[in-house]
Amino acid sequence: MKLLGVDFTSAPSRRKPITVAHGRLEGGTLVCEALARHEAWLSFEQLLRAPGPWLGAFDFPFGLPRDGVSKLGWPDRWSELVAHCAALGKQAFKSALDADRTERPYGERYPHRATDIPARSHSPFKLVNPPVGMMFLEGAPRLLAAGVTIPGMCQADPLRIAVEAYPALVARKVSGASYKSDERTKQTPERERVRSEIVAALSGGQLTPGLTVRLPDKLKVEACSDGSGDLLDALLALTQAATAWSARAENYGLPRNFDPVEGWIVGASDALKEK
Repeated sequence: MKLLGVDFTSAPSRRKPITVAHGRLEGGTLVCEALARHEAWLSFEQLLRAPGPWLGAFDFPFGLPRDGVSKLGWPDRWSELVAHCAALGKQAFKSALDADRTERPYGERYPHRATDIPARSHSPFKLVNPPVGMMFLEGAPRLLAAGVTIPGMCQADPLRIAVEAYPALVARKVSGASYKSDERTKQTPERERVRSEIVAALSGGQLTPGLTVRLPDKLKVEACSDGSGDLLDALLALTQAATAWSARAENYGLPRNFDPVEGWIVGASDALKEK
């Protein structure tokens, strides 16, 4: 099975591309074979349509909080919800989320999905710092249009499978400290030290029980030196793809009864148990 780890951006460019780690499992070893950067939507969409079999873990929210969806009166089936949001377009989507936020009490402005609580991930209703809502708007419709299967949410091509990743969930097993920034002035030696610790833990099999990651030396150096953290996030997402594929007989490690409007992050169930 071909595995993909995808660090996503809602506005791919040469400066900030979508970064994809390609790999495969050999027993208990995850082999990272290649790295690709998609600077425009066309090449990313071609990746989504590439013939299977493959499983990809994508670092963007697949769904929206049911509480917010209900309050806005939006469709409560995933495919219809995604199509509705895509038809709204960026400005109307932003305006709807802005209106929802102003109607909520201070301190509770952003509704969260059930998976966001154990994963400690941002609400998909957030539009800035980071623009998670825009990542949903650009990512989810492309998954729907590509006809991939999303376990528990959308049954389509069984040979192309997408699961939701959140690399920070894996990185926190090593350190809760910040390890990346898109601002060059914040790409500090301390953050590089944290990235180096995470890469060492990846290679040493300390992040995912029973899974060792085989990285070319050149890739290790690049992952440590990349201040944006995009390369490291793609590698961390790749481990989440491996985790999901290894648990394919148990619904890819996802809860059987998670809300299909909201989606679920690979590994969030384990974080919930740890609490």
